Amino acid sequence: MTSPVEFNTQAFIELALSRGVLKFGEFTLKSGRVSPYFFNAGLLNDGEALSLLAQGYANKLTQCNSVDVIFGPAYKGIPFVAATAVALSQYHGVSVPWGFNRKEAKDHGEGGVLVGASVEAKKVWIIDDVITAGTAIREVVSILKNAGASIAGVLVALDRQERGQGQLSAIQEVQKELEIPVHALITMQDLMQYLEQKGDQQALKNMQAYRVKYGV
Repeated sequence: MTSPVEFNTQAFIELALSRGVLKFGEFTLKSGRVSPYFFNAGLLNDGEALSLLAQGYANKLTQCNSVDVIFGPAYKGIPFVAATAVALSQYHGVSVPWGFNRKEAKDHGEGGVLVGASVEAKKVWIIDDVITAGTAIREVVSILKNAGASIAGVLVALDRQERGQGQLSAIQEVQKELEIPVHALITMQDLMQYLEQKGDQQALKNMQAYRVKYGV
């Protein structure tokens, strides 16, 4: 077993910037909001980047209760959950079953929408990149519950800490509605602290203004 590496927020942010995963600027989101930053975890598409993300997920999961199975929603969540299972085994000596879903049910072979470890009567942690509106997470939770799973919680890479449909953030809405914990590796506040440390006053000013307008 390899010794675990403690997840470092600044190192992850710098890696995300170097890969174009995280960008500061002006970006129009699906919601119509103009955001001063954009985060696309799908660009963590090399071994070093995916390994660092997976170590972060694995470290966080070792602090959580009831980790029977970890689950990655299609499609982005699939490599994340697979890499996290490897990191749990390699760095923590814990072998955790993992699975994922298909976007469309398979009508031959084993069939169905679920692939990998059985989730029936298991406490499942869902691993994904972000929760924007919460729609995708609600769909996955429904699929898992229909398969007999108990949802232990959700783990994401980034918490944008901004309002969803009401006064709560999308993550807070999911926590309240589904009555499950949602944890994140980094938050918008972490990004602002990073900009402050680096002395990027303009980007920080833009983030602060966005937080005032849409933050929770």
